[in-house]
Amino acid sequence: MELAYIPSPSRGVLYLGPIPLRGYAFCIIIGVFVAVWLGNKRWVARGGRAGTVADIAVWAVPFGLVGGRLYHVITDYELYFSKGRDWVDAFKVWEGGLGIWGAIALGAVGAWIGARRRGVPLPAYADAVAPGIAFAQACGRWGNWFNQELYGRETHVPWALHITSSEGGRVPGYYHPTFLYESLWCIGVALLVIWADRRFRMGHGRAFALYVAAYCVGRAWIEYMRVDDAHHILGLRLNDWTALIVFLLAVAYIVISAKKRPGREAVVEPGASDGPAEDAEEAGENADGAAAEDEGQDAAGGEGDEKPEAEAGEKAAAKAGEKADDEAEPEAVQAEAKKS
Repeated sequence: MELAYIPSPSRGVLYLGPIPLRGYAFCIIIGVFVAVWLGNKRWVARGGRAGTVADIAVWAVPFGLVGGRLYHVITDYELYFSKGRDWVDAFKVWEGGLGIWGAIALGAVGAWIGARRRGVPLPAYADAVAPGIAFAQACGRWGNWFNQELYGRETHVPWALHITSSEGGRVPGYYHPTFLYESLWCIGVALLVIWADRRFRMGHGRAFALYVAAYCVGRAWIEYMRVDDAHHILGLRLNDWTALIVFLLAVAYIVISAKKRPGREAVVEPGASDGPAEDAEEAGENADGAAAEDEGQDAAGGEGDEKPEAEAGEKAAAKAGEKADDEAEPEAVQAEAKKS
């Protein structure tokens, strides 16, 4: 008799009328919100604009979901395309099956597109969202608990996971809760990246590389405990090999990047910090221009007023001269007559 264990939910979906509410989907959605929220705070602290992380996530998240599903379907193709299987099940994401390797790889492509549209460097963006992605994975792993999947070897430890479903070849019993192990590991990875980023001011993608390397270490030993079917190469599960290769690449990137581009980016989003100053300067230039234009108009107006007055004076003087000539002419005629 077990004194303590982690119970599995009786079902992974609730119905709100005809609308299914799936626990797996809720865990993924909560993870996305956590990643965007924390990423936005870190991005603003680095000097970026609020909302940039969400704008890029609009591209990264759909790409990540597609990439995660593609990786799972390709590496476990026999679950969908072997004899007696229905290939339509490959599209049923809510039933579980998202490979983190594919999610990160294709999600990075989506983030690159979004970053280019916003005019920000992808490495800086990756550093900002790295801890949030780890927290998102910690949330998403609880979706496996709702689906009673991806558990480890049989065990009788007090925190054993009680599997009650017999669908899909499951054998009811008590197993290592690898979903819980990975969830806790991801929380530790997120805290490690936050600490290291503050301590060493990591930039140019190195904080993201640290997240990748640290996650691979945990994924390797957790993967070793799992008992679900998987492809093996030289006695190791495929995901173990993937974790090893990705770990080496991440460490190499940290070392090479630190030598070639030490320190952290001074500007992560052009115009984000000096935008108000530029606006004020532009407003000042407009004001000076308007003042100069008004002075020019005043000067032009003054000259215009003086010109009509001068013309009127000249006309008056000419008329006065003509009148004087007219008056003087009869007098001259009379004087000439007297002489005669």
